[in-house]
Amino acid sequence: MIEVPDRSIRICADRGGTFCDVHASYPDPGNPNERKDIVVKLLSQDTANYGDAPTEGIRRVLEIVTGETIPRGSVLDTSKIDYIRLSTTVATNALLERKGHRHALLITKGFKDLLLIGNQSRPRIFDLNIRRPSPLYSEVIEVDERVTLVGYTSDPKSEENAIQWNDDGSSIQRGYRGPGWDGEGNAEGPGDIVRGISGEAVRILKRPDLDLLRHDLQRLYDTGYRSLAIVLVHSYTFPEHEIQIGKLAREVGFTQVSESSQLLPMIKMVPRGVSSTADAYLTPILREYLDGFFHGFDTKLKDGRIKSPRVEFMGSDGGLLDLNNFSGLKSILSGPAGGVVGYALTSWDADRKYPIIGLDVGGTSTDVSRFDGRYEVVYETTTAGVTIQSPQLDINTVAAGGGSCLTFRNGLFLAGPESAGAQPGPACYRKGGPLAVTDANLLLGRLIPSYFPKIFGKSEKEPLDSEASRVAFEKVAKEINESHEINLDLDDIVYGFIKVANETMCRPIRALTEARGYSTGKHILASFGGAGGQHACEIARLLGIKTILIHRYSSILSAYGLALADRAYELQEPSSAFYSAQTRRNLTVRLDKLTNDVKAELKCQGFEGDRVKVERMLNMRFEGTDTALMVLPNENDGDGIEDFEAAFRRVYKAEFGFLLDTKSIIVDDVKVRGIGKTFDHLGESVYSEIERLEKHPVTRDRADSTYSVYFDKVGRVADTPVFLLDSLVVGDEVTGPAMIIDNTQTIVIVPDARAVLTSKHLYITLEG
Repeated sequence: MIEVPDRSIRICADRGGTFCDVHASYPDPGNPNERKDIVVKLLSQDTANYGDAPTEGIRRVLEIVTGETIPRGSVLDTSKIDYIRLSTTVATNALLERKGHRHALLITKGFKDLLLIGNQSRPRIFDLNIRRPSPLYSEVIEVDERVTLVGYTSDPKSEENAIQWNDDGSSIQRGYRGPGWDGEGNAEGPGDIVRGISGEAVRILKRPDLDLLRHDLQRLYDTGYRSLAIVLVHSYTFPEHEIQIGKLAREVGFTQVSESSQLLPMIKMVPRGVSSTADAYLTPILREYLDGFFHGFDTKLKDGRIKSPRVEFMGSDGGLLDLNNFSGLKSILSGPAGGVVGYALTSWDADRKYPIIGLDVGGTSTDVSRFDGRYEVVYETTTAGVTIQSPQLDINTVAAGGGSCLTFRNGLFLAGPESAGAQPGPACYRKGGPLAVTDANLLLGRLIPSYFPKIFGKSEKEPLDSEASRVAFEKVAKEINESHEINLDLDDIVYGFIKVANETMCRPIRALTEARGYSTGKHILASFGGAGGQHACEIARLLGIKTILIHRYSSILSAYGLALADRAYELQEPSSAFYSAQTRRNLTVRLDKLTNDVKAELKCQGFEGDRVKVERMLNMRFEGTDTALMVLPNENDGDGIEDFEAAFRRVYKAEFGFLLDTKSIIVDDVKVRGIGKTFDHLGESVYSEIERLEKHPVTRDRADSTYSVYFDKVGRVADTPVFLLDSLVVGDEVTGPAMIIDNTQTIVIVPDARAVLTSKHLYITLEG
């Protein structure tokens, strides 16, 4: 039995749609200053053998490290664990499958149907049979309350006419004097006037009747509701009414109360409201899953004490969150975010600044993103027909992955969008599943059963079933040849499906690059995910990309990225100021206050001094437009001292190609993001290493075996060499056609490609 120090094992688990990947590290018994890595890959769902995949993966890790046999279903001892980092698709799947928690919506009277009406967007404008997704909430309660803003947004003399406040910021020096003024009071009519968080003057027309609301809430509670979303008009700047109702709801007994003003206090009631209903819909499901996860471990994992192991979760914006800050709304892109962090931190070179495209080919879908020195974040995204307002990494997803179903319909080869998932999985998984991309790669020789993990069948010890794939494809081939004048052989048909899948995966890459004015060919392709290595070379060739990076842990990079990820904490407040020399000073004061609050929170989480990096941003737009851009200035903008106006003009010009020079600039939000650095330095970049490496061509006699593999324009290469990644040494250069394999991934090197092994990557260059 190995003696393992307490609080020394670091575990990261990524539960995807098909596979659950676990990466762990622990001190090397022979050299305590070094750490040894463990990789475990298992099916995300295998109800016949285990209940929860991450828990089962962690159990296997503890067995490997300690050398002890730990029975399935036993409560796991966490004394040896330093931390567990988890990314999960539980909330995403609940949203996609509409299996969230039943909840009610509380909204300002008169706005009952607001979220149903939405914003009038028509994504399929010529569709004669419009099928709108149903709202997430089950019942609506109208709250008889109302506040309004004093004055008019488009008033050309708004600053001159606006209410003037005394130095204390709360009492009025002079009332409103613009259009609509009643000529007597301080505004357009009666009502208390307060100053909102954004600085806008808010007139309270009617306060909520809490006694009446208690009766309505009790009725909801008695009929089984335990989750609420609260969305009131102008609560982004005046949250008092929402806070009062939220407190009342918790007193009644509601376990989940999602107040829109507390989730993300941004203007635009529709996305703010939909986001609140999404949070009320998803967070209870996420909590139920996490409660089940924690039940698999001893109580130390959840007690939050300094000497206890930590549990951290990957948020949609690429930062780690603790249990208290993790919610359904923040977890929608939890799974793919880990992969973005993984490739960004292992592929970026701050000196060379080569932009990178991340290609994550998983079992169910392909996720595409771009990194050019900082994470690209969007604040409004649509998932499964639900438009959500929350910071998320800009990840484009397409339904084409290893498990995507292959069909022939109406004379067309189709790959996806349906997926075989983990249950039953592709035909070759021995569970009677449909034909999928994995079956195509298997028949083309791009997957070799003897090297692939033997985790299939009832015993979980059987290899991939090539014969099942062949029988299914021969059936499809017969159907295709009967509808064509010329007979296609089986390889051509199978590869035809792969070409369709590859082109489907290229589509979101072009949307992130060419559609935004970036040359696709000038990027590096960082390929990862379980199926990434089988498609990377052909996708790069389609896009005109010459260099591909495949990390040593590329098949589990979403889990490995969790180990590299930083702790994140951010605060945001609304604003309504025109940007000018005067307001710049006031905005800086607000940014300073938020910065201090963010640093204080990160200090409580164990990060301070040089380990904390702060990003200060303003959400800005031209007056009269409704498209705001979150702006982070750099030292080259304007005077170099946080010149937000110059930064905004730079970003706006890059995004839209023009400027509205005659328009004033409005600041909608003030935001500070704090990052607690997990690592000080990740070592030498792969580009520096490749320049100094002495390369050694690898001869065929070092191949572990040969295999018949199909390549585009070449056909079958019967004796394609198969190299084991673990048998190659740094500096070895493999020339295609070839295959490079380890325990968790298969990498296809096409003809006219060269792959050099560096300390952490395969560095592939395409010639011709």
